[in-house]
Amino acid sequence: MLAAAMVLAGLAALVHVYIFWLESVVWMRPATRRVFRIASEDDARTTRALAYNQGFYNLFLAVVTVVGIVLLATGSTPAGAALVYAGSGSMVAAALVLVSGSRAYARAAAIQGTLPLLAVVALTAAVV
Repeated sequence: MLAAAMVLAGLAALVHVYIFWLESVVWMRPATRRVFRIASEDDARTTRALAYNQGFYNLFLAVVTVVGIVLLATGSTPAGAALVYAGSGSMVAAALVLVSGSRAYARAAAIQGTLPLLAVVALTAAVV
């Protein structure tokens, strides 16, 4: 079950690195604007600084999770589990905040939160 938790947490981290890429690197591209339903280049320009910042939050959650996975893989189970819980749990919490703001974001919240939720469940089953 620990291996499943690490794989799920790793996939969740990859999703969050991708979100970082969209929000912090390619925010102004038309394809990215379509993903986030940003109608105009002016709207994207207006929200660029906010998206840039938010993208880095996603990156930091991924980094914490990956460090936790590395620690788990090298036998440092307590520290690794704590970091995977912190990173993946924060991803789940962020998904809940996203959908609580508007039901229109339910799909995005599901994409953002399902893998880390499964990782938390698998990790709990593995370490209890």
